[in-house]
Amino acid sequence: MMICCLAQLVLSGWALTAPTSPDSFFYHNFLSGNVSKEIHFRGVKLHVDSAQPSVSAVRGGNTTVPCRFWYKPELSSPRDVRVKWSWLPAAGGQETDVLVAIGSDSRSFGEFRGRVQLRQDFPGDAALVMTEVQLNDAGHYRCEVVDGLEDKSSSVYLDLQGVVFPYQHPHGQYHLNFRGAQQACEEQDATLASFTQLFQSWKEGLNWCNAGWLADGTVQYPITRPRVPCGGHGLAPGIRSYGRRHLRLHRYDVFCFSSPSLGGKVYYLQPSHKMNLTEAQQACQEDGAEIAKVGQLYAAWKFTGLDRCDAGWLADGSVRYPIAKPRRHCGASEPGVRSFGFPPPQHKHGVYCYKSDEE
Repeated sequence: MMICCLAQLVLSGWALTAPTSPDSFFYHNFLSGNVSKEIHFRGVKLHVDSAQPSVSAVRGGNTTVPCRFWYKPELSSPRDVRVKWSWLPAAGGQETDVLVAIGSDSRSFGEFRGRVQLRQDFPGDAALVMTEVQLNDAGHYRCEVVDGLEDKSSSVYLDLQGVVFPYQHPHGQYHLNFRGAQQACEEQDATLASFTQLFQSWKEGLNWCNAGWLADGTVQYPITRPRVPCGGHGLAPGIRSYGRRHLRLHRYDVFCFSSPSLGGKVYYLQPSHKMNLTEAQQACQEDGAEIAKVGQLYAAWKFTGLDRCDAGWLADGSVRYPIAKPRRHCGASEPGVRSFGFPPPQHKHGVYCYKSDEE
């Protein structure tokens, strides 16, 4: 009974002496268990800022996502805080952990393991350094700093430089369910485009009347020049949406997103004679390369200005050619990748090859 009363007196005494001012908070280093590290700050505030709303990166390259934290007023000595980076994919979905760090100790997670670290160039520097950026890394990155009871965060959008292109099954229009659309993009060195990526491409002039899957499970298409088959003349330019569709039952085309890969190039292999699909594949191999994929051709067209008025085979069995400078006898009046569809494999054409620096 006496012990119980004594405990109550101790607890009551603590409660009476604990800070109650609304502009103060109480810190305790629970990990070390060192009571002497309890510090009471009055009027000290933790601040977190990213300095810029977005950063841009290229697949295969490196990038730094900025974040810093500081106190007002400044502290006389540094403190060990918990820094946590998390990621919300551009297509939406669940936020996942990227990295957690306390002082110099850190741990990365999932697809980011071994590719991310804190920069820590100066006190309060919590920037995320990312190497070997991948196609799916685009999205919102949240920098969260926790010090005792204080928890502040800031977000940055990582924009991957790339190109959106429409793609359909070799058998024709509207043959792909959602899983088939994912697979089709992956096979062409691409990933499903997000709405943000499609919207940006529409602003840059993408005009396509066939509906296609996006990464969030919606079906949409971009129109810059309204016309009767594409919603009619009465509708303004914009992104037409079918909303969310059944992922397994409904079938459409797809919008894919590809980014240029550092250390590789697409080129037209000048043959002594036209080739069928099998001969085209073999010709690239003999040249120390591989037959190019659709995503690789689009990326080369947009980012390296690949311009060739010669139709050539690609890995999916389609025949296409890239035009950066429109001219007579080379298709439409706008730049773009022209397509002959999927001709019989015995037809004769040139070929576009892809060669990496390693090869």
